[in-house]
Amino acid sequence: MKRLIKVIIFVTLLSADEKTWSSHSAEIIEQGRWEIGLFQPLRYGYSNYAEFSIHPGWFFLIPNLEIKEAQKSLFGYKTASQYRLTYPTMLLNMLSGDGIGKVIAPEHEIPHMFSFSGSFIGTRSFKDTKLSLSSGLDIGIVLGDLNPISTIDLPLVYHRLGVFYNGWGFHTGIDIERAISGKFEILFDLDLIALPGYDGNYSIENKLLFSWNKSRDFRITTGYKFISGEFPYGKDSRLLPYVPILERWVPIVEFQWARNKK
Repeated sequence: MKRLIKVIIFVTLLSADEKTWSSHSAEIIEQGRWEIGLFQPLRYGYSNYAEFSIHPGWFFLIPNLEIKEAQKSLFGYKTASQYRLTYPTMLLNMLSGDGIGKVIAPEHEIPHMFSFSGSFIGTRSFKDTKLSLSSGLDIGIVLGDLNPISTIDLPLVYHRLGVFYNGWGFHTGIDIERAISGKFEILFDLDLIALPGYDGNYSIENKLLFSWNKSRDFRITTGYKFISGEFPYGKDSRLLPYVPILERWVPIVEFQWARNKK
């Protein structure tokens, strides 16, 4: 059961930044269109200049909201600003205590915490290839006392939560998307999460995804996510998704749906 809880944490935090259609780029989905995946957020085109997204399946455990707004073009790049607010306290306190399924010691009660991330994204198209560059700042706000030894020292999770212990961090990344044949696309991304001064101050993440677009309303995606970084116990790397119960890596398999307002 404890291993299963770790899988749930992996899926929850991994899904926070997975790619659905153009979510990684500066492009805004058209007004009235919504997109959602099996593990992905629900994205909705509020207007031709702004979109909203939440994770409906996890909202009552990790309340979250993301807004992306189109900005003026710059040096031939479409640009957008992206803002994300997350409240992880409820889920973390569910994982705190004695017994099976608990990964945080009972004496480490998690106070109210909010993370805020702001990013600036630039996207440019070159024939069948789309290049997106992004950078931003992460702020962790803690309303109370957070024990510095209450961390969850797992790849992907540790640096996602590190902003609450360090107070701030920054991220930057590059995404390359290319149509390879007919309805098939490939996405490569490389991201850096940095927490200056923190014990284990960086994480490098790489993802390679292949997508089959049956139509504008349905696609299937598969691939991997690789993480390498510094942790309190030293450097570590992991290929994800990793299923502890099976003690092995399995490919990402994601189904995504979309609809346009009639």
